[in-house]
Amino acid sequence: MFENNFLNSLTKVHYAVPLIFWIPVIIFFLWRAYAQGEIGGGATALYFGYGLAFWTLAEYVLHRWVFHYEPPGKLGKRIHFIFHGVHHDYPRDRMRLVMPLSASIPMAAIIYLLFSLFFSTYYLAGFFAGFLFGYLIYDECHYAIHHANFKSGFLKKIKDHHMLHHYSDPDKGFGVSSYFWDRIFGTMIPKKGKANNSAVRDHHEA
Repeated sequence: MFENNFLNSLTKVHYAVPLIFWIPVIIFFLWRAYAQGEIGGGATALYFGYGLAFWTLAEYVLHRWVFHYEPPGKLGKRIHFIFHGVHHDYPRDRMRLVMPLSASIPMAAIIYLLFSLFFSTYYLAGFFAGFLFGYLIYDECHYAIHHANFKSGFLKKIKDHHMLHHYSDPDKGFGVSSYFWDRIFGTMIPKKGKANNSAVRDHHEA
């Protein structure tokens, strides 16, 4: 994607890297809320849940209005390709299915600063731990969706949903770890039609 080998290496990451990096961060924020902030187990769990729920909306918003936004001009197309277009062109590239730390760390820092405008320090710690946990679920679900062959259940449903986004209509189906907000915003992709079913089936068999 880049002629410079170092820059190109920053766009690739093994699926285990987010787990190794972010799980200790999540534990730290939970400790900060519960032990350092002494807000109590109930409040910590409640704000953790709020953060996890808020992530589901953030996932939809980021995917629909940020990752799929293409700024005008040649530079805009290049930027869009680097951030998300490459995934649509090479959806089975194992090294570009979870977000590299070079992108996720700065994004998390910016989001944390935005949240700090609305929450006090220790309640923010519980909320942000849940938000990061939601992000981690999203990242690992995205990898599994592209490389695991689910036979039934919820994971098969979200895999089918995401495959329709890739192979049927990239302007709909923006939820990855769930399709709740696609239902709310009316961006569900109809599963009817031979073309849609064939695209999903071909991907499962690939």
